[in-house]
Amino acid sequence: MFPTAARYLSSLLARSAAAGPNVFAARTISKSSEVNNSDFMTIRSENQNHHHQKSATSSRNCDSKQQIRLKKVSRTLSTLNSSVPEAATHTAVPKSESREFMAVFPDVVRDLTAYATKYDKNVATKWFVRALQYNVPQGKKNRGLACVLAYRMLARPEDLTPENIRRAQYIGWAIEMLHSMFLIMDDVMDGSVTRRGQPCWHTLDDVKLAGINDGIMIEAAISHLIKTQYGNEPYYPRLLELFNDMKFITTIGQSLDLRSAKLDVTDYTMDLYKSIVFHKTAYYTFYLPVAVAMHLTGYTDPEMFRQAKTILLEIGQFYQTQDDFFDCFGDPAVIGKVGTDIAEGKCSWLAVVAMQRATEEQKEIMKACYGSTDPENIARVKKLYEQLGLPTTYSIYEEESYNMIKTHIQQISRGLPHELFFKIMEKIYRREA
Repeated sequence: MFPTAARYLSSLLARSAAAGPNVFAARTISKSSEVNNSDFMTIRSENQNHHHQKSATSSRNCDSKQQIRLKKVSRTLSTLNSSVPEAATHTAVPKSESREFMAVFPDVVRDLTAYATKYDKNVATKWFVRALQYNVPQGKKNRGLACVLAYRMLARPEDLTPENIRRAQYIGWAIEMLHSMFLIMDDVMDGSVTRRGQPCWHTLDDVKLAGINDGIMIEAAISHLIKTQYGNEPYYPRLLELFNDMKFITTIGQSLDLRSAKLDVTDYTMDLYKSIVFHKTAYYTFYLPVAVAMHLTGYTDPEMFRQAKTILLEIGQFYQTQDDFFDCFGDPAVIGKVGTDIAEGKCSWLAVVAMQRATEEQKEIMKACYGSTDPENIARVKKLYEQLGLPTTYSIYEEESYNMIKTHIQQISRGLPHELFFKIMEKIYRREA
């Protein structure tokens, strides 16, 4: 089993602790004139004169060394810089692939409409179509596109026929439907108001809590799509089993997420956080698309699936940590939603790391403010995150996690193409949202 990204976080926190308990207690951010589009972090330790008196020259040298260390890992984060990160301007798939994928969606809707009219020809079918069109195609469609990308990279050249690619796009849309169902339900449970740059489905005047049934309808139609495309294939039962497993695993993660929000923030741990992330996000977002493509292309070796899962769950944790950071510090106009993790008291990466390094006084602030919808309390938590140096910690964590995952990809020895995993990483590394 490969080591997880948490080991890097632990070592990072250990280094921070060794540098002094208040090394991040006071900081200033200023633009560097030496490097374009970079930010310069200057850290002032409150313990500089503890035990030994140091000369002004020595202190300046110490500060300079600290500046250089942070400058080396300086990152173009959306909270510090308005420019688009270089890697964010690239996509794992060409735009033509995305257009082809979108072109299939009307066919998916047509087939599902025909399926629904077997049972109702008017009201329910029209409503179902509206729910599909409002919720399913509006996002970035990374999960569905990842499935098609993986199929193209894993299939034999002679199997890459237009019909087979179209079938892979169909099941990619099945994954997008599963994702949309989870979002509809999650938004209802969290009381979210925006999603993908538009009002959440349940907030519409004629939807409200009826949106729960719409999510169930969308989920129930997935098996029909899979059956129409792959019902006669020998791996058809394994596809159904895979989708069913992902549904159950993700709902386990959602339950953990909801239950953890009822805990005292001081009880949050990295183990709890990782369990939520793996179950709620990583499995269906990263493992499912690749595992589906592996089944479609004839992979049966359990060890290959195990190795793929190990890498993809690590990528999933990397992705969710980014998402937690953007929820707090991202621009809603860029990420397409208003962050709610603090107000909902979620067990987020930021909250866990804050608890690991907070003083008793700072923990009291978290206990008093975290999970509150009061804008002033939310602002206090964000200010505390900044005082604890979490933007800088996140920057270093992201860099080290990326390098660790690259190493693990290179260690895959069972015939899976490394390029597939690198392309998935390319899509999310240093993303803006």
